[in-house]
Amino acid sequence: MLNLVLFGPPGAGKGTQSAKLIEKYKLSHISTGDMFRMHISNDTELGKRVKQILADGMLVPDSITIEMLEEEVQRNPEAKGFIFDGFPRTVAQAEALDVFLEGKGEGINGVVQLDVNQEEIKHRIAERQKVSGRADDDADKLLKRIDEYFSKTIHVLPYYEAQNKVTKVNGIGDIEEIFNNVCNAIDLLK
Repeated sequence: MLNLVLFGPPGAGKGTQSAKLIEKYKLSHISTGDMFRMHISNDTELGKRVKQILADGMLVPDSITIEMLEEEVQRNPEAKGFIFDGFPRTVAQAEALDVFLEGKGEGINGVVQLDVNQEEIKHRIAERQKVSGRADDDADKLLKRIDEYFSKTIHVLPYYEAQNKVTKVNGIGDIEEIFNNVCNAIDLLK
């Protein structure tokens, strides 16, 4: 089984690259953002709580995120592996993911970090907002999300670096070129 964490700030291209990786490697995609949006659009109790947390520009608490993620993994028993997109965002989440996967006889094979600077991120999200209308891409919320990433989420990388699992890939440039570089990194894990 191939289990990957696709890591990068909001707007780094995780969703774009995930879609291509899913097709190539036949992996199941687990995006915490997609899970949150699904719960919000279905107006579940969890969705109502998550909607307010995200509206405030904050991260959803680890306990909620981990529970949803474990539920999603359990729903895909035939998966050849998973791409974790937008998760883990804290060291506690990374540790919980390791414990959960170890309990299934699995682990994280590698972490691909899409390296994109803040100027490019702001440009991409501004363009995405024109098309998607995603509330979490609004300018004021965007600044909070970028700040959350660079002040908190980035600290997950040393956790995986200590396990020699991180490969940094330049996330700026042609989508296909970035994809090829990501695939080269993944192919070294196999």
